[in-house]
Amino acid sequence: MSINPKDLKGRVAIVTGGSRGIGRECCLALARFGCHVAVCAKTVVPDPRLPGTIHSVAAEVSALGVRGLAVQVDLRSEENVKACVDKVVAEFGRIDILINNASALWWQTIEDTPMKKYDLITSINARGTFCMTKYCLPHMAKNKFGRCVMMSPPIVTSGYAGKAAYNISKFGMTIVAIAVAEEYRGKGVTANSLWPATVVESQAAKNFQLGSPSVWRKAKILVDCVLGLVSGPDSFTGNMLIDDEYLRANHGFTDQDFVQYRVDPNVEPPRLLANDQKRGLTIRRGDVKKLESDKLKSKI
Repeated sequence: MSINPKDLKGRVAIVTGGSRGIGRECCLALARFGCHVAVCAKTVVPDPRLPGTIHSVAAEVSALGVRGLAVQVDLRSEENVKACVDKVVAEFGRIDILINNASALWWQTIEDTPMKKYDLITSINARGTFCMTKYCLPHMAKNKFGRCVMMSPPIVTSGYAGKAAYNISKFGMTIVAIAVAEEYRGKGVTANSLWPATVVESQAAKNFQLGSPSVWRKAKILVDCVLGLVSGPDSFTGNMLIDDEYLRANHGFTDQDFVQYRVDPNVEPPRLLANDQKRGLTIRRGDVKKLESDKLKSKI
């Protein structure tokens, strides 16, 4: 089973963190179904350690028969974000879809979190998402159509150990989704948060060695969820979603349908992130240079 959305042809999407990983996969999937895509990220120069730039992904989008627009943006800067939105509107005349995918990772205890790092992840994750959404919403409301997806977790009341700063920043993204849903209900604009049940194969998963491929799923699972959400009805809004739960409940997926998402075709990965607060899972990550010491402190 797969998601085959309708009515996306000619829509215009902004994808933050679009130069690689999950963001790139979202850009390409939206393009395959007829969306013009603004690839928004900081990377403009190729780096062997971080493959992909806004220009390379925009070229891949354009090769699919739609228009790809490369936009360099630093989400920490309001001026940058506003200029990004203005450029997209000047190029396409509208904004229909916003995928707030860009994010900074920091999984450390309160004691081991420098305030500079706290400020960094909060300014990118919570503040950056708020800012990008703020400037996109008027254009969506004008056309009475908008679909916002925040790549952020459901708000829970336990499992914070080792992730206080990160959770503050990521829950902020989820709150933006809930607020948009409430403020724009009945106006054709929806917002939902989306989170993987387990680690998704990405450059971050590889660089930070977040377990082995046997506990990962392919990025396609999040992409399929995105396709379902951006083509869903106006009434489906304000939800805090886990990827596999959403596909089961709303698209009829069964256990067999999830086999396609395995990175290791012979192993069904455990739901590490969905069950984090129940399992007492602790993964220490934040600085690639300190990876080995973080791995010694981790329990996975």
